[in-house]
Amino acid sequence: MARPDWNEYFMEITELVATRSTCLRREVGAIIVKENRILSTGYNGAPSGLAHCLEIGCLRDKMNIPSGERQELCRGIHAEQNALIQAAKFGIALDGSTVYVTTQPCITCSKLIINAGIKKIIYKNPYPDKLALELLEEANIEVIIYEK
Repeated sequence: MARPDWNEYFMEITELVATRSTCLRREVGAIIVKENRILSTGYNGAPSGLAHCLEIGCLRDKMNIPSGERQELCRGIHAEQNALIQAAKFGIALDGSTVYVTTQPCITCSKLIINAGIKKIIYKNPYPDKLALELLEEANIEVIIYEK
């Protein structure tokens, strides 16, 4: 049995985190890592204590909103946002860290990642948000598409 490299190890953990998602459209997981140590995790779902889409249905589906559009019309918080919130809640500094995500960050998450001081993003699946990638490039965030 071959030992996984760090990227494989962290992406597999990120995929496991995604299984906690309560989104009916897309299961997304995120972990934030620094010096090969996990600082924070997050998956997409409703705010703590509120009903999840698994329980009450998807507002976006009901309104026929395409993926990548009108993100404010959703009960869910994105995986990256939840990972950032978790770090803030527990006083964990993220400057210089790397975020592993099962799906490319959207524009909102990209702006938060930039301001949190995260320096690298490794993601597996594409997302229809070209502006997000343009902002990350402008901010000199290293973006890597994970390929096993």
